[in-house]
Amino acid sequence: MSDARVGLVLVSHSAAVASAVADLARGLAGGGPTAPVAAAGGDPDGGLGTSADLIARAAHEVDEGAGVAVLVDLGSAVLTVKSLLADEDDLPPNTRLLDAPFVEGTIAALVTASTGASLDAVEAAAAEAYTYRKT
Repeated sequence: MSDARVGLVLVSHSAAVASAVADLARGLAGGGPTAPVAAAGGDPDGGLGTSADLIARAAHEVDEGAGVAVLVDLGSAVLTVKSLLADEDDLPPNTRLLDAPFVEGTIAALVTASTGASLDAVEAAAAEAYTYRKT
């Protein structure tokens, strides 16, 4: 494995939610260095919404060359990320939208990415969070 790790971008309609989930994941990922993670929440003015510019900036910030995993909270965030992916010029190469629960998927993805695992492994770990039982 190379030293490059998969980076994570957390897209929420709320800057506070995206930042809080990033902080939670970093805290639960263990005591060592973690893969890069950036919050891209809210609109550019600090209100609720999503911003293609904030998402693209965050993706480039976390890109170490091993891929970028994007996790989102709600439906229109999915549409914003899909439109960026369709353009192919705004996001780093090998950027992928993950189908995973926002909080649990982020934690699983960050723990896995921090080990130096591939983007495919990060995606699988995040998606597996759908199976976590709470009862």
